[in-house]
Amino acid sequence: MLVAGFPAGAWGTNCYLVAPAAGEECVIIDPGHQAAEGVEEAVAKHRLKPVAVILTHGHIDHVASVVPVCGAHDVPAWIHPADRYMMSDPEKGIGQTIGAPLMGELTVGEPDDVKELSDGAALRLAGLEFTVAHAPGHTKGSVTFRMPEKADVPPVLFSGDLLFAGSVGRTDLPGGDSEEILGSLARVCLPLEDETVVLAGHGPQTTIGTERATNPFLRQVAAAGPGGGVGDAAPRRGM
Repeated sequence: MLVAGFPAGAWGTNCYLVAPAAGEECVIIDPGHQAAEGVEEAVAKHRLKPVAVILTHGHIDHVASVVPVCGAHDVPAWIHPADRYMMSDPEKGIGQTIGAPLMGELTVGEPDDVKELSDGAALRLAGLEFTVAHAPGHTKGSVTFRMPEKADVPPVLFSGDLLFAGSVGRTDLPGGDSEEILGSLARVCLPLEDETVVLAGHGPQTTIGTERATNPFLRQVAAAGPGGGVGDAAPRRGM
């Protein structure tokens, strides 16, 4: 399996291209702020053919390049219905005006083809299978994408802004909820195998085993279950 990832834009949002191998079809995950050029570079380098864009949530730092990327390759974008409005109204999703000097020129709106994600859905795209888990807390429509173990490749979780190396997503923006994110951690992350590789929306790669042992929020949930908010204790990565 090929996973080509790179951080993009003002928030260093990780964008991933996933394919069975070089020279084959691929899925693009979270083409955010200023990600379009990096996507095209990865497509050319690995001789890939995009067939879909899938989105972990609707914040502008994860969806800002959806329109140009989908348009360039004539592919659909998949997003949870609770976050779909953010593609056309990104300021409503963060509760503040987006500064033009920081963001630069934006193409706001939906691509021509938008499909909606649901909890537990199995997406079969580009010869790959992604299991969708609704994981609210960072936003109401946050999801993760899990890929099963295959041959000598361990299982992979694209966690979006639910789980980071050493932290979790912020909950102080519209739609955020500290109780919900702890519940999502318990339901979505804790049952996974320790060897599951976590590819997050921001920051470095990690594993469920490492986070189970060291991440204070995952440890809290494992020890006592949801019961305390994360609030300002979680470092703010991205939006």
